[in-house]
Amino acid sequence: MQLATAKAVITGGASGLGFATAQRVTGAGGQVVLLDINEDQGASSAASLGDRAAFCQVDVADESSVQTAVRKAAELMGGITLAVNCAGIATAGRALGREGPWPSAYFNKVIQVNLVGSFNVSKEVAAIMVNNEPNEDGERGVIISTASIAAFEGQIGQAAYSASKGGVVGMMLPLAREFAQFGIRVNTIAPGVFLTPMVAGMPEEVQVSLGKQVPFPPRLGRPEEYADTVQFIYGTAMVNGETIRVDGAIRMQPK
Repeated sequence: MQLATAKAVITGGASGLGFATAQRVTGAGGQVVLLDINEDQGASSAASLGDRAAFCQVDVADESSVQTAVRKAAELMGGITLAVNCAGIATAGRALGREGPWPSAYFNKVIQVNLVGSFNVSKEVAAIMVNNEPNEDGERGVIISTASIAAFEGQIGQAAYSASKGGVVGMMLPLAREFAQFGIRVNTIAPGVFLTPMVAGMPEEVQVSLGKQVPFPPRLGRPEEYADTVQFIYGTAMVNGETIRVDGAIRMQPK
């Protein structure tokens, strides 16, 4: 499958990795609907991409919100062939901090957005994709979720984030096996230390320090490199049920 004919929905698409992916899709000639909770930024980002892009506000943790947004996106594009889950939060805290045990409500919120949100979108777009005409390989669609290297080497204070991203990795293979009968592939990308809006807001010396922790290349990952990986997965039919680390060989230390 090629991005030139893609009909993509991208959660967290208003900025960062999601927006870089949207730029790649529209730049190749495909269509995209940005799904994001930030209405102002989402509308602005979609407008900057031109007439092949649109925006729908969504709270990925809310099942009904996802259902409404996915249906609207399918109507706008005449279907969906690619879904990329980039929406996420990175709330951190020690399970036993100076003020006592970390409230479970914070933990639950991270799980709801990062893990349940990815599931909500995956199942709803799959229900749309099954109606697509298969290509010569029998493909009807591709779903890509975003995990993190924290799924494998979570640091102190990342219990919630690591659990959510580990869940994304663990969920991928059962979904790939289930959706295989419909010609829908499911994969996961696990980025390392990337130049996201959160990192971009840090002092330059902190950014440089983070980048130097990467064995090679010794720098922060670029959002367009995430988009490169999406494009590779979408165009390579044999990549299915896989988690691809894009991290420059970094392995995070305990803290």
